[in-house]
This record gives sequence, structure tokens and C-alpha cells, in this order.
Amino acid sequence: MSAAGTSGSAGRVLIVDDASLVRMFYGEALRGAGYDVDEALNGLEALEKLLIAPAGLIILDVNMPRMDGMTFLRALRRGALPLAATPVLVTSTEAEPRDAELARAAGANFYVVKPVSPDALITYAGLLHAAPDGTPVGPPDGAPE
Repeated sequence: MSAAGTSGSAGRVLIVDDASLVRMFYGEALRGAGYDVDEALNGLEALEKLLIAPAGLIILDVNMPRMDGMTFLRALRRGALPLAATPVLVTSTEAEPRDAELARAAGANFYVVKPVSPDALITYAGLLHAAPDGTPVGPPDGAPE
């Protein structure tokens, strides 16, 4: 399910998660806050989508088939700028401190343990989302402070 053509004004977010319910939950919250949302089922699909249409934020799961989140993140960060500088929010059920350390070492901007509430997701998106030139754009109008 892709919503790349929806008409949000806050910027584009790519949700990368193999769980359709997670993508739906995150997508509804972000669309409601004014973001354009696209989805990928794994890291490989995400890289393909980003080459076609860059995003201002990537929300990334860790455990996925074909290409897991950490492999995707390392590949993204090794790539060409500005794509390599895209902010990444990792969301995972892995709750050990070492998991967050590994994500940051791979290039994550922030690590959150699932479940993530809609309000928290919108707040993180507002703090991390970047404009096409890589500068933060801040939360959309009406987002929780």
C-alpha cells in the first residue's frame, strides 16, 4: 500500500516495515498530521523508492526479510549526499540498550522501542524531518509540542 500521491504539506516520510498493521498505524497518524507517506516492505524496496523519490524522513524497522533495517541503514549512509543524510527514526521491538547503540552506530538519528503512540510519532517526525537541502523543518502546524 503506497500513498506517495497523497497531498500533505509537511513533507514526505517513508515508512519501512514488513508489518502491514504497523505501516497502516504510522501512516494514518502521519497523514493526519499533514505528511505525504510512502511505504516499503523491506530495506531493498526502500532503497529503490528513495532513488526515485527522496524523503525528508525514514521510519525504519529493524527485523525485516530481504534486507533488514541495519543493513539498509549502513547502505543508505554509504550512499551519495543528500540521500545519505536523510534522517532515520528506528522503531523496533528490540529493547536492550545495545540495540539502540547498534542502530546509532549504523547511522540512526533516533531509536524508539515499539509500540510508539501517534502523538510521539508525530513529535519525532517533526523534530527529525528534513527539507530537501537537509535542514530540519520542525513539526507541522497542529502537531503536539
